[in-house]
Amino acid sequence: MSYSGLSDEDTDVQTDTRVTGGDGLVERLLSGDRRALARVISKIERGDPETHGIVSEIYSKTGTALSVGFTGPPGVGKSSIIAKLIELYRKEDRRVGVVSVDPSSPFSRGAILGDRIRLSDHFLDPGVFIRSMGSRGHLGGLAGASRLAALAMEAAGMDVVLYETVGVGQGEVEVASAADTVVLALQPGAGDAVQALKAGVMEIADIFCINKADHPQAKGAANEVRSILDIGQELDPQPWFPPIIMTRGDTGEGVEELKETIQKHRSYLEESGRLEERRRASLKEFVISWAKERLEREMHHRLEKEDDELMEKVYGRELDPISASEKIFREV
Repeated sequence: MSYSGLSDEDTDVQTDTRVTGGDGLVERLLSGDRRALARVISKIERGDPETHGIVSEIYSKTGTALSVGFTGPPGVGKSSIIAKLIELYRKEDRRVGVVSVDPSSPFSRGAILGDRIRLSDHFLDPGVFIRSMGSRGHLGGLAGASRLAALAMEAAGMDVVLYETVGVGQGEVEVASAADTVVLALQPGAGDAVQALKAGVMEIADIFCINKADHPQAKGAANEVRSILDIGQELDPQPWFPPIIMTRGDTGEGVEELKETIQKHRSYLEESGRLEERRRASLKEFVISWAKERLEREMHHRLEKEDDELMEKVYGRELDPISASEKIFREV
């Protein structure tokens, strides 16, 4: 039972001669085969050697989907908002893929199911594909693994790809930055705006969403965000001034306005030429981060397996650390 791609790795690795070995996997993915998509994402998560070849084959078939990153503190209601947003996109007959980035379970090291349960209404919808990814040690970082999963979804025919992250921190900034439009969800009375400001998330947000609009402090939270944005605009004026949308994930109030604002931002990016500019910067950062982590792993491997003698010289003060680093770097 796959629940729109929300399967454990054991489920994805069922014996199937069409799947194992990668025979016809890319072709089936490109034709919209959900099982093939689930299998490809499992390969991405495991760091399977076939991942490189798969990505090279599907990459040219991507680049047209609407991509939106949702970030914000835990418990703010991102999953509820996304669920309502999916309903609106599905009414337009647009296929939706969701990459939900969860903290890893300390027991199974897999993605925790909490946010997936909130999206349960869409599990059996053939036009929706939801996949959680735990923050395990992916090559290229979690942002890299999430981006590759989104590429696979887009290649499989998803018109809209939504990233959802849990928490506000550097990792969340990286994941959300992979999207063309970033929505920062905040809740009233929790001091979220200050926390987001400290984490640097407010700097990348294109749209602010104050969820739980029925809360007594909702308007106060919106004013707090607006005052922070006004200061930033005075210091560094930008042509797109982030709007603040009031929503209720439980009833769907304000989500239609949020959807329209997301489309307005997309139109702004296209008309101003900033969409291409943003994507170029994002892809460049992705390439660098992937290469950086690959290099780091190779250097760790070299130190642990082959250069005990080199480190002994450093320990014995016969060789300085920088010279040792340069030697390993040249060899790698």
